[in-house]
Amino acid sequence: MLRTKIAAAIVLPLLLVTGCTTEGNTAPAEGENPKLSLKIGSSQPESQPNYYCGMKLLKERIEAQQGLNLTIDTFPNSQLGPDAERFAGVQSGDIDIDLQGGSAMSTAFPKIGVLDAAYAFNDIDHFFKWVDQNGEAFFTEFNGATNTTILDAWYFGMRTFTATKPIRQPADLAGLKIRFPNTPQFLANAKALGANAVAIAVEELYLALQQGIAQGQENPVVATHAQKFDEILKVASLTNHQVGAHYVVVSDKTLDKMSQPQKDALAKAVHDIRAENRKCVDDETAKVLDGWRGDSTRTVVEIDQVDRDAFIGKAEAYFNTHYTGANLELYKSIRASA
Repeated sequence: MLRTKIAAAIVLPLLLVTGCTTEGNTAPAEGENPKLSLKIGSSQPESQPNYYCGMKLLKERIEAQQGLNLTIDTFPNSQLGPDAERFAGVQSGDIDIDLQGGSAMSTAFPKIGVLDAAYAFNDIDHFFKWVDQNGEAFFTEFNGATNTTILDAWYFGMRTFTATKPIRQPADLAGLKIRFPNTPQFLANAKALGANAVAIAVEELYLALQQGIAQGQENPVVATHAQKFDEILKVASLTNHQVGAHYVVVSDKTLDKMSQPQKDALAKAVHDIRAENRKCVDDETAKVLDGWRGDSTRTVVEIDQVDRDAFIGKAEAYFNTHYTGANLELYKSIRASA
């Protein structure tokens, strides 16, 4: 069965598409931009950068292009369901575009979960360098396994711990119940870091923290603040143990309905937003941290107060035995590229 193939926009500034269609869909006539309304979903609330410096920007820029005949309807804050359900919706074509983490999509393509391994990437520069050098082949393989296409990655922020006490070294995690997302990769990260994980959906996390079901959680600073987890947790430890990224993934069934100019415009807009989104996340992170540092009721364990070498060594030792086959090969290649 033929399907639209896209050379990843994360590698090329413009989308390159061959004119194939998925069975059951009718390709638009040449030179025609069909009138389409696309749904884009995310688990992020409107107060988070990947909404107002991501989804909202994408909507504005696509709809500003006269004659493109594309509108975008945004559904943040898990309005279309939790991550796993939304990704299934993208695969079926019920959802056109979504922001997804690698771990949430790893049930369909296990290798992408490796990109979410704790300390696999040293920082965001290392991540985007790897993506730009390896993305075309990697995401083409992803497309073949999932019937969805990744247009690019947007920065979500470095994942850190907020908890009821400081976390400076792996031993500090002992005895703490830390919430991790309920995916195999995130739960493996907990083991790799020495954490006692409790798997709780993000939609249920605030209440779980209130009730003491979890004594801490890990998320980028911007997410911790936007979702008000810092109302309960007063100690932030900047372990920066994972590069948070959201992949902008689109259904192949949606692409089959679109004209070439529409596909090119969508891919270019997503790619162009990447740098602006990163600056937006960095600026908001700095703003939130400044607020925390200026609050006498809070503690911020700074990056240079964290024993990163101990965390990295523990994580590498774990993943070098946890992964096998192609996943182990991928993990080792990422660490070797640091």
